[in-house]
Amino acid sequence: MVFSSIIFIFYFLPLFFLLYYIAAKRFKNPIILCGSVFFYAWGAPVFIFVLLGTTIVDFYVVRLMDAMTQKRKRMALMCVSLCINLGLLFYFKYSNFFVENINYLLARFGIKEIAWVKLVLPIGISFYTFETITYVVDVYRGIHKPLKNFWDYQLYIILFPKLIAGPIIRFHDFADQIYDHTEFETPDNRLRGIYRFFIGLGKKVLIANVLGAAADAIFKLPHSELGTGTAWMGALSYTFQIYFDFSGYYDMAIWLGLMMGFRFPENFNNPYTSVSITDFWRRWHMTLGTWMRNYLYIPLGGNRVNSKLRLYFNLWLVFLASGLWHGAAWGFVIWGAYHGFFLVIERIFAGKWLEKMGKAAVLYTFPVVIVGWVFFRTEHLNVALGYLHRMLTWHAGTDAWRPDTEYLTFLAIAAFFSFFTIPAIGKKIQDNVFYKDHSLKMHFAMAFVAILLCVISAGRITVSTFNPFIYFRF
Repeated sequence: MVFSSIIFIFYFLPLFFLLYYIAAKRFKNPIILCGSVFFYAWGAPVFIFVLLGTTIVDFYVVRLMDAMTQKRKRMALMCVSLCINLGLLFYFKYSNFFVENINYLLARFGIKEIAWVKLVLPIGISFYTFETITYVVDVYRGIHKPLKNFWDYQLYIILFPKLIAGPIIRFHDFADQIYDHTEFETPDNRLRGIYRFFIGLGKKVLIANVLGAAADAIFKLPHSELGTGTAWMGALSYTFQIYFDFSGYYDMAIWLGLMMGFRFPENFNNPYTSVSITDFWRRWHMTLGTWMRNYLYIPLGGNRVNSKLRLYFNLWLVFLASGLWHGAAWGFVIWGAYHGFFLVIERIFAGKWLEKMGKAAVLYTFPVVIVGWVFFRTEHLNVALGYLHRMLTWHAGTDAWRPDTEYLTFLAIAAFFSFFTIPAIGKKIQDNVFYKDHSLKMHFAMAFVAILLCVISAGRITVSTFNPFIYFRF
């Protein structure tokens, strides 16, 4: 079940919130938990038992760890929890990738390949594994006490607005909300949340889906049929698709949280207006960047290492790991290493030049990001290089794919809103829409926009079979 489906919007949500709002306060968390289990089981009925089983083990291992006074025993139990969770992540997400590569090498030497049944990836495993890690590490570090009972821990992990694709919320930032979140169920929060939900739905259904269909069509073409202009259209379409797909989902997740009084951190801050790749990673998937900094980069030494060479290696290694976290394919690994490379050269010398360029540095950052998305989209290195060859060298166009009026319209809309906040007035308008208190007139205007987006998006969903969610598979 995805947020942009008819069954979720018109069946699951009304029933869930009806039960939630008529329930007494002490029953609200159990209703959220039951709704979350149902939500996950709808799309992954087998893997719900894997998720429930790991939460049981984690809760009691961490509880035992917290009761220990000897550092060695605490560390041993922390390692047990980490090994279980990272082991499951490796088994389900990376075992196919490693077996395929081993078999490739064995075949090159004429050795019999390893027999292997391909595994299906549990939905959202990368996201809830990272949240599990924040729980055990934060308790081990003494940043926060463990949750009081097992059901509270399950709610933290399986809360359905953030279960499938984040945000990756650190335990100590969210723990207290589990015990007391209903005080934030204010009419203003609900209204602002509703506006944001339908803005997110429109971003996903009306922009991301249209551009995604074009990107799919172009990337499926044989490279011999790709003209340079068409290749750039495909890369640009995917660049906008992944942003509006993921950020649209996140807008919807924020509303779902607000309706229950939960406050989620922002995950995007106009990333395509970035003036460097360093700046891009302060704006793109910010909760993942925060997680990587706190639970990988800093433990590796962070900025406090003895040599710049070690600093650059740590930085590059973190982004290599970030690429691998996104998916088990060489394209993801290369994408992470590619971003790590640009981060390092910006630390060494390019950052000073980019600062002098000011906002004009977007002209450097955006093309670098587009090229990176080609590795991310194609997943296979040879395919990505072939596609980039058509982009970066001149080739005449063919009639294999031609843009239509609908595509060009939504491409222009995507470009407009991606760079809308570069002028100060655009940033001010965005802040007024999303973060400032609304006047009565503003509420009427936002309600009109929300209803309009709801009707148009629902109509689009019912007539179109193309409704993917990119991060659903991570």
